[in-house]
Amino acid sequence: MLILLVCASAPAHAQGSGGPYVPTPTVIVDELLKLADIKRGEFIIDLGSGDGRIVVTAAKRYGASGYGIDIQPTLVELARENARKEGVSDRVSFVAGDLFASDLSKADVVTVYLLPSTVPKLVPKLLKELRPGARVVSHDYPLEPWVPEKVLSFNFEEKVMISGTTRTVLYRYIVPPRAPGR
Repeated sequence: MLILLVCASAPAHAQGSGGPYVPTPTVIVDELLKLADIKRGEFIIDLGSGDGRIVVTAAKRYGASGYGIDIQPTLVELARENARKEGVSDRVSFVAGDLFASDLSKADVVTVYLLPSTVPKLVPKLLKELRPGARVVSHDYPLEPWVPEKVLSFNFEEKVMISGTTRTVLYRYIVPPRAPGR
């Protein structure tokens, strides 16, 4: 599989204002990508991409392309190495930078697993830059006040080491059509 190492017990590292680095367990990556309904050839962007596992898995399993952005250069290098190991570095890239300054306009799918104080701040950017019909999947925290199109909730025992609870919630949003003249 993508990455045999599930670092669920890895310590969190500060990631600027977006949140700590917390690797998403493989089971949750799988459910998140299924919920995103990624199709071959689509472009995915992961904000706060950490070790790159979401973008790498989307490329390997679904034939997607895309990139991840993370504020920590060491995580960007790790993600690039993971993409090379999995043979998808020709379709994915990873950049170090500020997720609020990144261009999201190419994305068919955007994924986020950031602090609950950060995700609502993304809503105006997502709605402005993404095309109507683009999908956004947020792990654990809703993009308030945006109403999700679908919510998937399940329990995953290994998540206790990450967040103190087994509960995982994935929120899928669809960018609505633009009003005429916008």
